[in-house]
Amino acid sequence: MSPRRSYDQYCSAARALDAVGDRWTLLIVRELLAGPRRYTDLHADLPGVSTDVLASRLKDMERDGLTTRRRMPPPGAVYVYELTGRGRQLLSVLQALGEWGAPLLAERRPTDAVRAHWFALPLLRALEGFGEGVVQVRLDEGEFHVHVGAGDAPVYGEGPSPEVPDARLSLDTETCALLGRGDLTLLDAVRTHRVAVSGEGPLAKALREP
Repeated sequence: MSPRRSYDQYCSAARALDAVGDRWTLLIVRELLAGPRRYTDLHADLPGVSTDVLASRLKDMERDGLTTRRRMPPPGAVYVYELTGRGRQLLSVLQALGEWGAPLLAERRPTDAVRAHWFALPLLRALEGFGEGVVQVRLDEGEFHVHVGAGDAPVYGEGPSPEVPDARLSLDTETCALLGRGDLTLLDAVRTHRVAVSGEGPLAKALREP
């Protein structure tokens, strides 16, 4: 394991960056907010990271108390990585960082990779204030679901929700980017039919209210 690098400054921001300031660390947190993930799953959803760097970051994060590694029971019997309680506290950091960086998504570059679930955290911000529940989301790139008011549960998940969602949203990637940048509110997107809402849960009804 590589020795811990430090800014050697008696400052809380510097100490935080000692732990999460390395390249890829916060993006690994983003992936693990979906719950336990295998190494191969993480590597697939972090295009551009080398296997050596990913392994090194995961070891550093485990050492710093952000993640744990455990073996799944049979028949899976594979190792998965998951966030600790302290690691989950980085959700608010990622939300603030994503909000700050949203204006930089004005145009998608030809070299940009994209995964549907990368829009989960921006949509979670847009859904604040509409109640709690599971929201199924369909984008051009695929489906994912978010847990509004997740508590200790995973914040989001790839693919269809294993439980009946409280609301279903269908929208395109451009609209999702506008919501993330704050250029469009979710209610306005529903009113202008840029977002289709279905479902009979309280959350779906709140989104359809005039």
